[in-house]
Amino acid sequence: MKQRIAFIGGGNMGRSLIGGLIAKGMDPANIVVADPYAPTLQSLQTDYKVRTASNNADAVRDADVVLLAVKPQMLRDVVTSLQEQILSTRPLLISIAAGILAVDIQRWAGGVQVVRCMPNRPALQGCGVTALYANDQVTAANRALSEQILGAVGATLWVQHESDMDTVTAISGSGPAYFFLLIEMLEAAGQSMGLSAEVARKLAVETAYGSGFMARESTDSPATLRQQVTSKGGTTEAALKHLEASNVRAIFSQAVTAAAQRSAQLAKELGSA
Repeated sequence: MKQRIAFIGGGNMGRSLIGGLIAKGMDPANIVVADPYAPTLQSLQTDYKVRTASNNADAVRDADVVLLAVKPQMLRDVVTSLQEQILSTRPLLISIAAGILAVDIQRWAGGVQVVRCMPNRPALQGCGVTALYANDQVTAANRALSEQILGAVGATLWVQHESDMDTVTAISGSGPAYFFLLIEMLEAAGQSMGLSAEVARKLAVETAYGSGFMARESTDSPATLRQQVTSKGGTTEAALKHLEASNVRAIFSQAVTAAAQRSAQLAKELGSA
């Protein structure tokens, strides 16, 4: 990749993308990072040999791509403060800030091309999944470039409608927390039934890992995989009957819906100005 990328924000997600890009062969000299926290910049420079900048304007000066990796609440101020420079060089803007609409970022930036992305936390381990959205103004070349950048930390996919990003946020953005909660509950159940904390944790974590791997690699649907584990009259059936009787599907659907609705609400709140 020959493009010069400016990262505005060098936190966990920015760091994971930088590490992924360099692991895939990108020249660190083509990456510059701006972050208000000096130890973050020092760490990135030491670990990855990237260039650093003390302010955002210096970072984006010669960038082909500006990757916005700041908190959603900060994004408007960051983009508007850079508008003059962005309009001068017209880089591609890639935002990984949750909940902020591409049209709002584009408005704050003065009309340049914007790709909105929703990575999830497993990207920190290089095994995330990122959904991307771009409107018709974004060129095919910039779509491909965005996919290449986010693909450095896991799988990628495109959604056709930006409203789908609220559902993406609820399923994959927030999704790791649901799985962590399940692991937490299995671990707690094991301990309450007499297992040591170490054994309960090992069983819960490795079972989650193995099940996810099976679901990823298998051509069978999750429903089919579940059925294959569930023997008639057996232990798994007893557990699943209890969950179904407790209306677990409806509860989970309501929870995911609540997350999607909150994503849409945040977009209105943070993008209204």
